[in-house]
Amino acid sequence: MSSQFVHLRLHSEYSLVDGLVRIKPLAAKVAEIGMPAIALTDFNNFFGLVKFYKAAQNAGVKPIVGADVLVLDDSSEGLLTQLVLLVMDNQGYKNLTLLISKAYQEGQKQGVPTIRTSWLETFNEGLIVLSGGRLGEIGNALVSGRTHDAQNTLKKLMRVFPNRCYLELQRTGRVDEEDYLHAAVDLAMALDCPVVATNDVRFIGQEEYEAHEARVCIHEGRSLDDPRRERRFSDQQYLRSSDEMVALFEDIPEAIENTVEIAKRCNLDLRLGEYFLPDYPIPSGKTIDEFLVEISNSGLDERLGQLFDQQDPTFPEHQQLYRERLAFELKIIIEMGFPGYFLIVMDFIGWAKANDIPVGPGRGSGAGSLVAYALKITDLDPIEYDLLFERFLNPERVSMPDFDIDFCMEGRDRVIAYVAEQYGRDAVSQIVTFGTMAAKAVVRDVARVQGKSYGLADKLSKLIPFEVGMTLEKAVEQEDDLSQFLAADDEAAEIWSMALQLEGVSRNCGKHAGGVVIAPTRITDFSPIYCDENGTGVVSQFDKNDVEEAGLVKFDFLGLRTLTIIDWALKMINVTRLDNAEDPLILEKIPLDDSATYEMMQRGETTAVFQLESRGMKELIRKLGPDRFEDIVALVALFRPGPLQSGMVDDFINRKKGRAEVSYPHPQYQHECLKPALEPTYGVILYQEQVMQIAQEMGGYTLGGADLLRRAMGKKNAQEMAKQRDLFVQGAIGKGFAEHLASNIFDLMEKFAGYG
Repeated sequence: MSSQFVHLRLHSEYSLVDGLVRIKPLAAKVAEIGMPAIALTDFNNFFGLVKFYKAAQNAGVKPIVGADVLVLDDSSEGLLTQLVLLVMDNQGYKNLTLLISKAYQEGQKQGVPTIRTSWLETFNEGLIVLSGGRLGEIGNALVSGRTHDAQNTLKKLMRVFPNRCYLELQRTGRVDEEDYLHAAVDLAMALDCPVVATNDVRFIGQEEYEAHEARVCIHEGRSLDDPRRERRFSDQQYLRSSDEMVALFEDIPEAIENTVEIAKRCNLDLRLGEYFLPDYPIPSGKTIDEFLVEISNSGLDERLGQLFDQQDPTFPEHQQLYRERLAFELKIIIEMGFPGYFLIVMDFIGWAKANDIPVGPGRGSGAGSLVAYALKITDLDPIEYDLLFERFLNPERVSMPDFDIDFCMEGRDRVIAYVAEQYGRDAVSQIVTFGTMAAKAVVRDVARVQGKSYGLADKLSKLIPFEVGMTLEKAVEQEDDLSQFLAADDEAAEIWSMALQLEGVSRNCGKHAGGVVIAPTRITDFSPIYCDENGTGVVSQFDKNDVEEAGLVKFDFLGLRTLTIIDWALKMINVTRLDNAEDPLILEKIPLDDSATYEMMQRGETTAVFQLESRGMKELIRKLGPDRFEDIVALVALFRPGPLQSGMVDDFINRKKGRAEVSYPHPQYQHECLKPALEPTYGVILYQEQVMQIAQEMGGYTLGGADLLRRAMGKKNAQEMAKQRDLFVQGAIGKGFAEHLASNIFDLMEKFAGYG
């Protein structure tokens, strides 16, 4: 390691209480200034760890993982002091994960997670400790003139962390810092303890100090000019270069040299991108693969008996089609190592149904799996509706399957409790999610901490359009009134300038709406946990993306009020039917071709019908006049900004009503081979499955390759799209299609993808 200095103490935005450092810009800046390594030591959490680890490695920088922790001495009278713990190896990572988790589960003081000094005696292996500087227990004692206490504390730390304890020095221009530093150097010499320099970084550039102060004030609910506010930070806590740090500590060069030595000692190899499924109990004498094949075939037999008349001469033909599709799916599921995933989902959905908890019929890409249909995970026949398995599980792109499962709102928590009981409460948790400083809110927050008037904040906030994904930059571009107001009003411009620096920063954490992870062992073997002060509401500290990177499998338990309402309605109806000696109404047996229902819909009488109840949707229903189930499916796909604004909706209606020619897909560019895929939608490309079918039929793609094309179109990456266009056109030419036809068909598919 050639650099003279490495930053070993740094808070990112994920500290939540302070810190303005964003992960990707940090990694880029560290690489730019030639520093070979960087540590992330957020306040008692690993919220940003996976993102940091990946970003640093991608930038060619060595990531050092750690945490700033608050420590409560078991024998003290409640004084909280700071320590920095850095991970040396995998054992250290496990120990710090456990310490952070215990701090939340057992050590919270008024909502603040704390670590007991006695825990460090047990969980210290693989960890390096920095004393915490002026705010550590040693620093507190030295500044108070209690040198003897400082000596005892340092001796204890050196005993608990043999050859892994460093006395931390800082020069950031804060109160008592220099007095502490001189006393600490004397103490280090007296006890032969190495010293190390840190800059206690909170922001990347020095110019971000004011924005960081505002961030702290927003968290604390104070204003910047509040005389009672504690000034805990200085404008020196930026990401100094090696040269700056060397100059700052030229009188104590060993404090600089030791940063590099510590960086060399920290060698965590984090295993990311592997999957670890919990064990599903299977009958003895069988492998998990054999068991999945057996119950899938058995489940399909039951489904086929319900779908078709087995005496019909065409039954063997239908049976062969379904058997071949099932065998194909099972082969992929087994090759990708996911039998356990399907069995676990089957188990908790089966339990929910057996316990009268309404479960949705299936939605999202998971409805494209015949195995899921056979196992009663879903209740939709994917073959009948032309749903493709490769959209769910693609052998050409290895990623975890992900079922979106809807449960009745009243029963969802019972299902999660069952899963926790089944696999162990220590192995099941929900997933953290982060609230960020969004455009409208950050303007109001900044105005408040700057002491600006409520009226000004309100006016400025209301000039920002109310749209999902709206940013301050977009708002200025779109709204002339806003840009003119900012140009004319200095106070508004001052708010805006600081809001731009804070926009998008993580401000708090909560619980993901539906995500649940089930670990093969304890959750803390994979991720630290966060919880309420009373130990309830356990969530993983990694978000829904990072938790999968860490090896845990995510299951979506979504609460849907519509299912609850349908359940209530069925129960009320069946009470009446029972009184009238009629058979009970069974939801699954309600016909999908009931003419009276379609007549009601055509009149727009869809109030309180899931996804068909808005005023705009009712207008579209009246225009379209649905008379078959496929039209209802099409309505939901059409009622989006892209199709509504592009003319696609009018084209679809005109084709359905016979007012326009049905072509596959365009009057000038069409081919009969596309008719089977496009006929259900009158030749209009409406579904992602149709894009995949066209890619297969005309471009010669496998369905796995077609799924990659679909994803590329969704991401709108120009470079990848150019590559896919060439693949499609060359594949089509190879199949005998004209180049101009293939190119124009690709344009139409790309146009569809642009509707989002």
